[in-house]
Amino acid sequence: MEYTANTSRYENMTYRRIGDSGLFLPEISLGLWHNFGGVDIYENAKKMILYSFDQGITHFDLANNYGPPPGSAEENFGRILNRELKQYRDEMVISTKAGYRMWPGPYGNWGSRKYLISSLDQSLQRMGLDYVDIFYHHRLDSRTKLEETLCALDSVVKQGKALYIGISRYDEETTEKAIPILNDLGTPFIIEQQRYSMFDRWLENKLLQILEEHKKGCIVFSPLAQGLLTEKYLRGIPENSRAAKSHGHLREEQVTREKLDQVTKLKEIANRRNQSISQLAISWILRHKSIASVLIGASNVDQIKENLGSLNNKEFSTEELKEINQILM
Repeated sequence: MEYTANTSRYENMTYRRIGDSGLFLPEISLGLWHNFGGVDIYENAKKMILYSFDQGITHFDLANNYGPPPGSAEENFGRILNRELKQYRDEMVISTKAGYRMWPGPYGNWGSRKYLISSLDQSLQRMGLDYVDIFYHHRLDSRTKLEETLCALDSVVKQGKALYIGISRYDEETTEKAIPILNDLGTPFIIEQQRYSMFDRWLENKLLQILEEHKKGCIVFSPLAQGLLTEKYLRGIPENSRAAKSHGHLREEQVTREKLDQVTKLKEIANRRNQSISQLAISWILRHKSIASVLIGASNVDQIKENLGSLNNKEFSTEELKEINQILM
């Protein structure tokens, strides 16, 4: 049966400007890091993507290495896009990244001009696209001059393969170096993607301030600390959870008693706010007006629905923020 999008999909979603650019993102975006690869169930991935779009989630974030195996998340997304969502392409913001190993030899990794441009060509082919809306360099490369990497990003815009440029997982010092270089090139660099959650607050030290000063946006991933900021692990490690998977990025030893005690205390605040722990964690991030969007991951539609509930209560009192800070110290 042919898919037709929900006609009221934009009514309950708020969109935030990325820095001072003309591009807006939904406050919650869908990341395809896990559960959209070749080892996963295609029909489940399709349900999650279509449900997200029906709720006003217009931004879908990928990378060349997402899977497993690497490249398979882009392939699956491309199938869904071209079979179900093709007529809505201009309503969507699609991003991908390059920076991790994709093929053998010295040219399939890091941040050289050769790797970045050829990787984007491959990503476009996998997704069946002429261009992506945002193309990121995925991580720092100490072996390649920063200027070479940034000029490659500039080139893909001039070639019409990307509309905007982003960087991901850069430190504060390199971000400050990159901004004037990209400004001098006239590159539409608008956004940085970083890890951020209640359990990982390093952005607050300096990077958010740098991005705000230069009118660049920020989008964050792992808002639930790979599932720690949910009730999932309060009664042990469930089968098929990220901590139980051999290819997951949350290790069993990271599920500590200290973290679980903090989650239990945060649950009390969430209950008072009529929120789940995950909803509390996401709405707490969105208190930063400079954060354009929160990237969520999901293994099923119910998790997406749960995370969208965080948008119903985004305001915090001074007392609530103080109590949360005391728990997280």
